[in-house]
Amino acid sequence: MEELRLNLKRTKDIRNPHQYVRAIHGDYADWVFDEEDAPKHKGRWQRDVFDSDKPLDFEIGTGNGFFFAQRSLEYPDRLLLGIELKYKPLIQAIRRARRNNSENMRMMRFDGRFSDLLFDAGELNNVFIHHPDPWHGGSNQNRRMMNAFFLKKIYELQKPGSVLEFKTDSKEYFLWAEKEIAKTDYKVDRHTMDLHNSQWHRPEEVSHFQRLFNAKQIPINYLTLIRS
Repeated sequence: MEELRLNLKRTKDIRNPHQYVRAIHGDYADWVFDEEDAPKHKGRWQRDVFDSDKPLDFEIGTGNGFFFAQRSLEYPDRLLLGIELKYKPLIQAIRRARRNNSENMRMMRFDGRFSDLLFDAGELNNVFIHHPDPWHGGSNQNRRMMNAFFLKKIYELQKPGSVLEFKTDSKEYFLWAEKEIAKTDYKVDRHTMDLHNSQWHRPEEVSHFQRLFNAKQIPINYLTLIRS
């Protein structure tokens, strides 16, 4: 896969910003890093931002933050960083976590495909990728998150023994991702094509997307990978 180029409009350059854009440098300035500030903490998130040596987990594409908020609440002994491009879900995610009075999390506005610009090798523990855009059809597959090129990057950013968790409602994407995973050094741990009817279903960790798919009786494909 070709090397991608980061092309991200700066938040401060947006004319007539709406309320969610303003919130990044306003009400939630202590909890959100914009696309310029986030890379400055590469290799130093635990020390500079959290002043803690607790394990550092990472959710790529938080959406509106149901999982993000629940995860930070349920695991106060771990740190959690979330990444999201769109302003509204980004603020919704951090708002939900703050309603729980969680302090062990932060959000950032950045493109998850360039996570290697945000972290040093071995800086991350567990990584969560839930319901990324399936990019169906032809050349769009090149834009999928779960490709071997990207996974090899994430592999290097994780500590040995860490977990990568992947969920999608798209069976076609899931089967495609399995072939990409086989090109990496990850080891498959858990695997099911119907999460809600499996031993690994946890109702408290159901995201907004999962609720929608469950209501429509669409199975969730799920796997976890071990960074060996």
